[in-house]
Amino acid sequence: MPEVFTISQTPVTAHAFNGDRSQVAVSLNSNDAQILTRSGSEWTSNELLSEHDKTITSIDWAPNSNQIVTASQDRNAYVWQQTPDPVTGKTIWKPTLVLLRINRAATHVRWSPKEDKFAVASGARAIAICSFDPENNWWVSKLLKKPIRSTVLTVEWHPNNVLLAAGSADMKARVFSAYIKEIDERPAATVWGSKLPFNTICAEFASAAGGWVHGVGFSPSGDVLAFASHDSSISIAYPGGPVHTIRIPTLPLVTLTWTSEDMIIAAGHDCQPMVFNGSDAGWQEIGTLDDGSHAGPKAGPSTVGRLKTGAFATFRAADSRGQSDLGTADTKLTTIHQNTITSIRPYEGAAGQVTKVSTTGVDGKLVIWDTASISALTGRMGAMSMN
Repeated sequence: MPEVFTISQTPVTAHAFNGDRSQVAVSLNSNDAQILTRSGSEWTSNELLSEHDKTITSIDWAPNSNQIVTASQDRNAYVWQQTPDPVTGKTIWKPTLVLLRINRAATHVRWSPKEDKFAVASGARAIAICSFDPENNWWVSKLLKKPIRSTVLTVEWHPNNVLLAAGSADMKARVFSAYIKEIDERPAATVWGSKLPFNTICAEFASAAGGWVHGVGFSPSGDVLAFASHDSSISIAYPGGPVHTIRIPTLPLVTLTWTSEDMIIAAGHDCQPMVFNGSDAGWQEIGTLDDGSHAGPKAGPSTVGRLKTGAFATFRAADSRGQSDLGTADTKLTTIHQNTITSIRPYEGAAGQVTKVSTTGVDGKLVIWDTASISALTGRMGAMSMN
């Protein structure tokens, strides 16, 4: 059974756990970020990170250096570190300025694997690659710009700490080189290329039917890229090889994570984590992580979610048969999340062997899912294909 926590009555726009998962930083659709500490079966707020003057859009927490980075619609980002208060001696979170050099909202942020850089996506048709300047005690940025033609919605790092995947509202997923000579060691050749000066375009993929690219992610090896688009599709791209696109019959996905080299979990407007399995020979949807207590068995591709609610059925009946009994419509979804899932993150396990994932959503819930049920789904799909 998944662990379900209601942490807010307002939407959770982003979340990130610390290294030992005892705390989580969340943005509750406001200018402030809250740090929640787990106490038994509840999460309680014990810190407030207040520096932004517009809504925080994204948060990431570096597990080893214990630094938090926040990005906001105010066109700023801050790196937060724990330091002793010179007056009280109490440990507090202190922000450090980031010189982003963007003139539109920051939309997404992620630390690099070595935690010496982070990438900030923006509405300025640019991605800021930020590194620390010890002389001035602030973070400076270099901008990835070409050939981005619209707002960058999502970024994700390659395991080699140099390559960066990005999804944009220009309906493209791209792989860039974010190599900074003063910081990075010269990277070894990868399937994405060998010569990697800053802003090299290593790959570019178009959304299947022209949808904004909301979520991107490299496989644990870094050799495969997955991206989810607003045209209700998820694509898995092999450099120099096939691009497998799955069109789902539900609402669009907005966030995804790899749990192993052949497994992806993605979620979005259909309010449930959907599981995809495959290889370079082909990919398929095999089910959902939702535990089944809300909607009955789910042996195959997902058949629950927002499109199957009583409310949706009522509106469909009104459209096709002229019936409109809105007063008796069942508006409770059949899924655990009752609104769009905004973020999915690995929660437990090593890269390539993720055993739990966490999701947050517009319904104010935090849910921790056990991925052990994936093997059961895979087994059922294998049995179905043999019959």
